[in-house]
Amino acid sequence: MTAPWRPAPGRVVCVGETMAALAPDPPRPLADAEHLRVSIAGAESNVAMYLADHGVPAVWISALGDDPLGHRVRAAVAAAGVDVTHVRTDPHRPTGLLLKNPGRTGTRVHYYRTGSAAAALGPDLLDAEPLRSAALLHITGITPALSPSCRDLVTRALATAHTRRPYAISFDVNHRAALWPDGTAPAVLRDLADRADIVFVGLDEAQALWGADLTVTGLRHLLPGPRILVVKDGARAATAVTGNGVCTVPALPTTVVEPVGAGDAFAAGFLTGLLRGETTTRALRLGHLTAVSALKVTGDHGPLPDPADIERLLALTAPDWARHQGGRTDRGAAMASGGGPGACDSGYKFGR
Repeated sequence: MTAPWRPAPGRVVCVGETMAALAPDPPRPLADAEHLRVSIAGAESNVAMYLADHGVPAVWISALGDDPLGHRVRAAVAAAGVDVTHVRTDPHRPTGLLLKNPGRTGTRVHYYRTGSAAAALGPDLLDAEPLRSAALLHITGITPALSPSCRDLVTRALATAHTRRPYAISFDVNHRAALWPDGTAPAVLRDLADRADIVFVGLDEAQALWGADLTVTGLRHLLPGPRILVVKDGARAATAVTGNGVCTVPALPTTVVEPVGAGDAFAAGFLTGLLRGETTTRALRLGHLTAVSALKVTGDHGPLPDPADIERLLALTAPDWARHQGGRTDRGAAMASGGGPGACDSGYKFGR
């Protein structure tokens, strides 16, 4: 069996919008809230911050308004150890904003990002110096929904064939239905995802986009292009499909404070494992362990477990890891990708 493909070690460039976020503190419906907590929210900067937490050099590229919220966003991402020197300041457009509205059935999010500074990003960003020396570019399906120029940016990034790119590309589908009112999301996101080297997608997300009966096997046939396809199956399993086979790893249970950001944390942990040359099993485990950091906090970015604890858990045998599944009393790592036992390198292959 040949060695599985993986990106070369090096710095990761994450491109996409980060907004200021307002949420009731303590959590309650907005209509009843007296105090709001200010934080930041952005899928790509979340990934960058968790990569930096793991010691991976990370650069975040975006645009912010020349306003107090933009200054706060920039400072927060920089404080996590991410290089923000290439983030543009737009004197004419505002920083995007979101409001969280907690309720009994979950938290609804209200976006105020139309005409934001980041919505003016375009393909010229790909000529920036950090990308010329990057090992990996991380983008999501949120960006092409923000504006025509943002869609051009992502389309151009993925237009070059795998073998001719100066860097690998990681793409998280991250479907946000509210951003696709014209109904083009299924076709656009499928085309973009199929051109990436590494793809992250939730099975429920994929089923909503491309067919309610879709399975992991069916999804791989739908997206044959990625070198690595990572499918997060709710509270059941996270599966990585590579040219060498299939690997499924259960998540560890944890008390969920808020699930927002856990998928980004999972992606950062998995990418960290790949960049370190870890096995697929250990990369998936590192994804789960990183996701726990987001599940335990009300914001998108929480502290990682102690390095010694991470290493101890990564080194567990498969049965010992699976035994940590006992006693689940809540959604645990459902948003991280959680789930039942599975087998790695199981002998059947898809794609590369």
